[in-house]
Amino acid sequence: MYFCKVNIVEISKVLSNKTRVEILKWLKNPEENFPPHQEIDHFDDGVCVGYIQDKAGLSQSTISTYLNSMQNANLLIPKRHGKWTYYKRNEEVITKYLEKLRKEL
Repeated sequence: MYFCKVNIVEISKVLSNKTRVEILKWLKNPEENFPPHQEIDHFDDGVCVGYIQDKAGLSQSTISTYLNSMQNANLLIPKRHGKWTYYKRNEEVITKYLEKLRKEL
């Protein structure tokens, strides 16, 4: 289990950006939204930052900032492969966030 802290305000701030929401949508079904990785032949560890950047059409620094804020809110789980970082959704936090919203709001 990955660290599972759910902060409604912090997660909601992250989700107030259309591109960050799109990234989460894309990562929900990476096989449908990204080309096959050349370095590894699966999406078990997530999607390479470069593929996310290419799909978003934004600068590397902007995507890095977005991914960092999503990771800090525990929405993403990073995994290093050599010099590359791969990201996947933290399904446990996303589920608990939605449950907490239903319960508290």
